[in-house]
Amino acid sequence: MVKELIIDATPGGATIALLQDKQLVELHKEQISNNYAVGDIYLGKIKKIMPGLNAAFVDVGYEKDAFLHYLDLGPQVLSLLKLSKQVRGGSYQSKLLDNFKLEEEINKGGKISEVLTKNQLIPVQIAKEPISTKGPRLSSDLSIAGRYVILVPFSETISISKKIKSNTERTRLRKIIESIKPKNFGVIIRTVSEGKGVTELQQDLIDLISKWESFITRLPSTEPAKKILGEIDRTSTILRDLLNPDFQNIYVNDSSIFEEVRTYVHQISPDLESIVKMHKHKEPIFEHYGIDKQIKGAFGKTVNLAGGAYLVIEHTEALHVIDVNSGNRTANKENQETNAFQVNKEAAKEIARQLRLRDMGGIVVIDFIDMHKPNNRKDLFDYLKEEMALDRAKHTILPPSKFGLVQITRQRVRPEMNIVTSEVCPTCNGTGTIRPTILLLDDIENNFNFILTEQNEKNITLCVHPYIEAYIKKGIYNRQMKWFFKYNQWIKVTSNPSYQITEFHFLSSKGEEIKL
Repeated sequence: MVKELIIDATPGGATIALLQDKQLVELHKEQISNNYAVGDIYLGKIKKIMPGLNAAFVDVGYEKDAFLHYLDLGPQVLSLLKLSKQVRGGSYQSKLLDNFKLEEEINKGGKISEVLTKNQLIPVQIAKEPISTKGPRLSSDLSIAGRYVILVPFSETISISKKIKSNTERTRLRKIIESIKPKNFGVIIRTVSEGKGVTELQQDLIDLISKWESFITRLPSTEPAKKILGEIDRTSTILRDLLNPDFQNIYVNDSSIFEEVRTYVHQISPDLESIVKMHKHKEPIFEHYGIDKQIKGAFGKTVNLAGGAYLVIEHTEALHVIDVNSGNRTANKENQETNAFQVNKEAAKEIARQLRLRDMGGIVVIDFIDMHKPNNRKDLFDYLKEEMALDRAKHTILPPSKFGLVQITRQRVRPEMNIVTSEVCPTCNGTGTIRPTILLLDDIENNFNFILTEQNEKNITLCVHPYIEAYIKKGIYNRQMKWFFKYNQWIKVTSNPSYQITEFHFLSSKGEEIKL
């Protein structure tokens, strides 16, 4: 399986596309202003204790208070509260936990009012980003994730990924971590640690300890409801969790992000540094690699499959429903069962991709085409589990019910990726009528007068349909040249094949669209 990462950087953030064998399987949007990312640690202030919910509402600076349930406090929350109070009070000077006396673990069946009080300060970690009308979901069971291991304070436990099957390898990894981990810190050994040596594991652990020391250093001066320690950006998170020899290319269209990604890849996997490449083509990076087209085809209510079948995806507040339809696919009546099985397998593969691509969470109900043979139903269930094995989100799949429905629960920690693929006609704005095309250049020039004269913009770009670009640039003394003499500055003209014939936009010198 060949994996590629395409990073489209813009002034407002970056869009990250993960391709497997040239097919888009994950899409992430990272906003520069995106606080409250999963893994960020804040100094929360308890606003309200809710005994009925056995939970607390916590102020972390978001417009709505965040939610902290008793079960998310973690067994060593009393140690965390004690350390936080001592560090902020100045009575605990060490940055590690060598001299720290751990408190007793809390009772799993206890009450939150026994642990927390109103206006109390507590370090909390974002477990789920704000979704819909809900604020962030929090945990005070802190952890700091690295490439090979995860550091867990106030613990001595060493856990190993269940995906590492070899007992010899599990024993080897455990002995390595036991010899290098600091006191009062637990460690979770990740799947990618398999086969790694002492040097790589130790360096990863040193980096995580350095982050913990930063947390301790910033804790005394951090104001309530402010961030103490931020998770690395989404691009680096994806690389940290996914990067392996299967990756062939990482393309970036921004020089500063290119250097950041190359440096990060060099740190975590020096032998893969050469796969990071700068996009130097004139056309936009997503258009060049066919991602824009895949996005338009993959999002929306109806998703077409290669064999003529299609999926209908409906979203409700409580769950997602996916209906599998055979479409215009024809088959012998005698061979109906085989045909249904083939369509269902094709649909199962696409559904597993859609769940990752849209990051759909909660309950997902799939209505497959009815099959009568128990063996076919079992084979379909096993095939769906195989395809879902590539999904990093925690999920549970139930066998088909007697009605042919398959139910999936999938962990959701971020808002669902939702891209509107239907477009309001930019030419008529949905009215069904357009301005006379003969007035198009007059409209453009009227906007020039406003942008260049009144707003005093410099180095603007006019983006139009390719036909209009050709018309503007036709001849030696063309429209572009006339504009140069009229406005005393050169106006760059570019084209975009996705534009309607009379659609046009103006871009500033920074590449941002000028709103009119």
